[in-house]
Amino acid sequence: MSRSLAPRHRSTRALGVAVLCVVLVPLPAFALPTFDDVRDQWQSSDWVLLARDGTPLQRTRVEHTARRGDWIALADVSPALREAIVVSEDKRFYEHSGVDWRGAAAAAWANLWNTRTRGASTVTMQLTGLLDDDPKHSGQRSLAQKAVQAVDALRLERSWRKDQILEAYLNLVPFRGESVGLSALSQTLFGKAPSGLDERESAVAAALIRAPNAPYAKVATRACRILRDMRAASVDSGCPNLGAFVQMAFARPSIAADDPSFDGRSENSPQLAPHFARQIANAVHPAPGMRVRSTLDANLQRYARDTLTRTLIELNARAHPRNVQDGAVVVLDNATGEVLVWVGSSGGLSKAREVDAALALRQAGSTLKPFLYAEAIDERRVTTASLLDDAPLDLAAGGGLYMPQNYDKGFKGWVSVRTALGSSLNVPAVRTLVMVTPHRFAKTLTSLGLPLTQAGDYYGFSLALGSADVSLVTLTNAYRALANGGVTSPIAELPAPAKTASNSASKRVFSRESAFIVTDVLADNNARTRTFDFDSPLDTRMFSAVKTGTSKDMRDNWTVGFTSRYTVGVWVGNADGSPMWDVSGVSGAAPVWAAIVGYLHRRVPSVAPAAPPGVERVRVQFADAVEPSRNEWFIAGTSTPLVGLASNAADLARGPAQIGSPVDGTIFALDPDIPAPRQRVWFERATGSSARVSWRLDGKALGGAARVAWLPWPGKHTLELVDARGQVTDTVRFEVRGALARPQKSMHADAAQGSVARPRAGERL
Repeated sequence: MSRSLAPRHRSTRALGVAVLCVVLVPLPAFALPTFDDVRDQWQSSDWVLLARDGTPLQRTRVEHTARRGDWIALADVSPALREAIVVSEDKRFYEHSGVDWRGAAAAAWANLWNTRTRGASTVTMQLTGLLDDDPKHSGQRSLAQKAVQAVDALRLERSWRKDQILEAYLNLVPFRGESVGLSALSQTLFGKAPSGLDERESAVAAALIRAPNAPYAKVATRACRILRDMRAASVDSGCPNLGAFVQMAFARPSIAADDPSFDGRSENSPQLAPHFARQIANAVHPAPGMRVRSTLDANLQRYARDTLTRTLIELNARAHPRNVQDGAVVVLDNATGEVLVWVGSSGGLSKAREVDAALALRQAGSTLKPFLYAEAIDERRVTTASLLDDAPLDLAAGGGLYMPQNYDKGFKGWVSVRTALGSSLNVPAVRTLVMVTPHRFAKTLTSLGLPLTQAGDYYGFSLALGSADVSLVTLTNAYRALANGGVTSPIAELPAPAKTASNSASKRVFSRESAFIVTDVLADNNARTRTFDFDSPLDTRMFSAVKTGTSKDMRDNWTVGFTSRYTVGVWVGNADGSPMWDVSGVSGAAPVWAAIVGYLHRRVPSVAPAAPPGVERVRVQFADAVEPSRNEWFIAGTSTPLVGLASNAADLARGPAQIGSPVDGTIFALDPDIPAPRQRVWFERATGSSARVSWRLDGKALGGAARVAWLPWPGKHTLELVDARGQVTDTVRFEVRGALARPQKSMHADAAQGSVARPRAGERL
């Protein structure tokens, strides 16, 4: 539709003769489009991401032959620029009817005396050239072409208004470099909207029409003449510093949408959500000029970005630098799963601003603990009043002993599950995972949508402390499942045309009862005091349930939580994985999280969820004043009004006996280098119950000792604990791989004597 404007230094001889041709010779002309057609067919070189209310959030360039912005209405062009264009290009624009006869006559007369004058081509005549996209008419125009242009200008003036002509001209005229139209020039050269151009900037813009790629000195000279014609510069004082201003404008880095150096502060060319725009582009493949409405909240997106930036700057204050450069924020609507905020990086503070930290995989730290306790409560292994021993713990692992420690390197002794989760104690969490088993817990995390790439046995007991890699987006959505009563559903991050049927799928991971109880713990500021004290950013003025997490060596710092309406996730750290210096969940991500939650509920209340029918509240007393008495929530039928320590100092889990080892899903591999009679698998009961139980393997009794040795047998096996009434209290399934020829009498161990029978003849081990 548009083409490059021919040079303005045309021969005055040709102009004079062209005027005569207009009068004397009937000439062909192309069909003129209407103003509405031209405006409607205009296509920006960018696609624009819109907020939910239509506010532009992000411009991304997808067409690279020319740089074009949005169509700019004449009312949105500064008066100074309109005046500069008329003064420099067509002084009698509002007086003539398409051809400036006085100007043409003056040009012809000056030609007789070989006097150099400005061309006689009017704005209307130039516009007809811009509307004619015939490549044969580009460049220097012939005598006949100039005559046709004059005729078309007369026709155009009869069907278009003056304001339409000037508006179309400003949008179609080429400027410096690849910029076409005033919108592109204003953004790339001055970093502002056309409505904000002052007299000096307007004069420079007008000067570029005649010589788009002229050196800055020549442009400054012409701009000064335009300023004088506008009476914005006196003859005596000239145009001081104009040359330097033009030089600086030409040296200005491009702030187009595809330039990562742009900081997004221009309201007309926003760069508020580059990483989210990338996700949308991958889904819908937008074309040039396309405008895609998203679910993002523009004001909230800007607030979250600015809050993250401000917090990171404060953490890196010169007096106490903390070596933290990167961060990300995600806010989800609990009910719909819509993404309200997606801040993928810290912008100019980051050395890897193009990396989307909202999608990067990082160790989860303690943020997985709420899901562990929710599963343990659902399995009736613990209640929030159950006591767990926060004391040194050694667990056999593949590479030796696993010895978890708390964040502060200390131990609290016997604590309730409420205190263990609220204060994020590590050893009690590992003890709970021993009961739940890494295998089952990993399946639960996968059901929540967390991207675990390995089975639970790969992570082992460290899974309780967040050794698995997760992304901020998936972790935030997992917490949203707790906010929704234990039901998980995918994030609705795509615009409506890109959604599929799977986007509406949802499934229950936790019961409403356990989700409610864990939420109550995460909202209990008293439960956090062992680690976080009473006064911390986690204690908000409205209802909120929140958990922090810090990965090994302080490489990742998380705060994730929810209110009655929103789920907010924040990560801070370094994109290159380098450790932060003395940054915890409370000092790093938590201030950002608290500020965003406060902003979300500055006018809207957040109300704690109502208790579901399947829970009951019971007054609990702790023997020996282990913890103060309090009202506690239980799944109906699991309440324990009096909690104390057993005489053998074991855990006071009053529920059924559990299998401690092996964990569900374990795979044993026989070692061919070790004699078969010396290979054993040990079955151990978990601590917590002194009830009389017995072992049963593949339906056959093994005895009733707390610890039993078994000669491994290839294949898949089912191990059970059976109480005195013959009821199965716990079951695990495991597999033995490998085969060695060994005669044996019996495959079962004598639990009472600790001896193992020999294999029967003909059987293989």
